[in-house]
Amino acid sequence: MTDDLLDEDRPQIPADFQRMDWFRGFGRQIGPLYERTGPGEEYTRAFLVCEHHTNGMMNCHGGMLMAFADTAFGHAVSMRARDHYWVTIRLLTDFLSAAKLGDWVEGTGEVVGVEDGVYTIKGRIWCGDRTVMTGTGIFKTLGKRPPRK
Repeated sequence: MTDDLLDEDRPQIPADFQRMDWFRGFGRQIGPLYERTGPGEEYTRAFLVCEHHTNGMMNCHGGMLMAFADTAFGHAVSMRARDHYWVTIRLLTDFLSAAKLGDWVEGTGEVVGVEDGVYTIKGRIWCGDRTVMTGTGIFKTLGKRPPRK
């Protein structure tokens, strides 16, 4: 017996999204995650709510949404300071509706302020036309990261 999915059982990922190269550590626990980039600083990150993301009501667990918000909002820093590491100082979110098992969840962030390497980001997470979460993140850039291959 095999655990592999048949092609017809595989979830449909929108064609313009690419799987993120985050297969180790925490990324392996919450993934798979996907992203789409646009012109300039435009981007969207996403994930499909799978069973390992759910709570007892089969909704996406709030902790998963918070972790996703951290990566979705914080990526706005990476779009500006591509050669630096960054850490989260504060993440404030409001849960507005649930994401259910099987939902395709998307999120993005926008830089609304920068001072002394501290970035303020306004973010939103949604499923289709329904907003799931909004929030604000404060992120701090650290030292330079090695060049990406």
